[in-house]
Amino acid sequence: MSSTVTSQRPSNVSEALARGRLGVPSVVFFVLSAAAPLTVVAGVVTTGYGVIGVLGIPLAFLAVAAVLAIFSAGYVAMARRMANAGAFYAYVARGLGRPAGVGTAWVALLAYNALQVGLYGTIGAAATPVLDRLFGITPQWWIVALVAWALVGVLGLLRVDINGMVLAALLCAEIAIIVLFDLGQLSNPAAGGATFAAFSPDNFFVPGLGAVLVLAILGFVGFEAAVVFSEESKDPKRTVPMATYLSVAIIGVIYALSSWSMTVAVGPDRIVEEAGTQSIDLIFNLAGAHLGDTVLTIGQALFLTSVLAAMISFHNTTARYAFALGRERVLPAAFGRTSPVTGAPRAASLAQSTLGLAVILLYAVNGWDPVLQLFFWLGTSGGFGVLLLIATTAIAIIVYFARSGEQETLWRRLIAPGIAAIALFAIIVLAVQNFANLLGVEPDSPLRWLFPAAYPVAAALGVLWGVVLRRTRPDTYARIGLGAESTAAVVGLPPAGTDPAQPTTGVR
Repeated sequence: MSSTVTSQRPSNVSEALARGRLGVPSVVFFVLSAAAPLTVVAGVVTTGYGVIGVLGIPLAFLAVAAVLAIFSAGYVAMARRMANAGAFYAYVARGLGRPAGVGTAWVALLAYNALQVGLYGTIGAAATPVLDRLFGITPQWWIVALVAWALVGVLGLLRVDINGMVLAALLCAEIAIIVLFDLGQLSNPAAGGATFAAFSPDNFFVPGLGAVLVLAILGFVGFEAAVVFSEESKDPKRTVPMATYLSVAIIGVIYALSSWSMTVAVGPDRIVEEAGTQSIDLIFNLAGAHLGDTVLTIGQALFLTSVLAAMISFHNTTARYAFALGRERVLPAAFGRTSPVTGAPRAASLAQSTLGLAVILLYAVNGWDPVLQLFFWLGTSGGFGVLLLIATTAIAIIVYFARSGEQETLWRRLIAPGIAAIALFAIIVLAVQNFANLLGVEPDSPLRWLFPAAYPVAAALGVLWGVVLRRTRPDTYARIGLGAESTAAVVGLPPAGTDPAQPTTGVR
């Protein structure tokens, strides 16, 4: 083997994302759009009240926000040292070794694809009341899904900052209507006036707490995406930390305020019953009663755009994970190509669109329930996968700083990720125990094990693939976790079958 493998070194242009196009606001818009605030407030919160029957949901959101803020201390410390669109994949590779990194990457692809394609199942339900009210039509769900799919696919091929501008417009309107809904609810308290019972620990530490915490953390899925856009940020060392902390704070405050204001308007003694009866319509019925039909229509329309914004954000996030793996040859090299005009990960984006189209057509042809069997099942499972990624990354952060010897505060390198890891793994245990409730299936349904079990299987296969790469393709193995520096990893490789460790990078 030659010491320099020039034949495998691709063009720097074709393997580089567009740099310097995203500032703090744009990254925050991507993150908050993935979190889909209005979708969570209208859907997740009412589900929590109506199905689980726990009043302490506002406190649960604040508790989860605190855990994720603590986790972010170590997370952004890693981001300052490595700008990589692979995020969790790259950090685990640097901390726990390359094979573990590949296993993490496979889990990430499974989780984010589930989140992305699952949203196509709810876009039709979100569009129905709007199209019926405005135009008197109720098209089949898959027709609406195909229109959304085409729009998301086109935007995925354009410049990332154009996507950011679209998300900015949608998100600002979405948050504005949430605040308006909250003000309407707080201005019209139920008999007995405003109450803070939802923030009482007595209504938090009750049976069902585990399921509520899982629902709460699902509402934050997407906060971690700030790191995914680090290579395209104007100043990653400043942009990523600020965007991450801002996102966690904004999401936590919005969710806690909105879920609490709902109890004020309905009454803490009636919120469980009303949420169980009205479900997703509860917040819109309250808006219609307090603010009028015009605001109700606007709210329903923004609920539709909330789902669309989440689609755009998850499409971009998933495509960049595939791009990172293709650039490092863990996936076929075609995934690691970017458009020389827009800087977008073209092949990865097209692959994501192809998968979305196949899923829409599969569900449409078979007549499967798009809301329960596509959106709810895949969305919940995708969120669980992201929870696994966050917890694993917390461990990887501790190990990375312990092995690399790099200077960092004790809080960021050990205490914060340690606290976060303990809390997150506790929530994982609760999630597995409550998975039947989260899916809405019987306790003895095989689905309650099938969905969570898919992730350790994917992780094991990924680790195995990493080991195969180490033995058979050392040039590819040397790239793992290096991000934009991966093209330099093929220089001075040892003979095949050995571990091309590079102590200076902290990757094994």
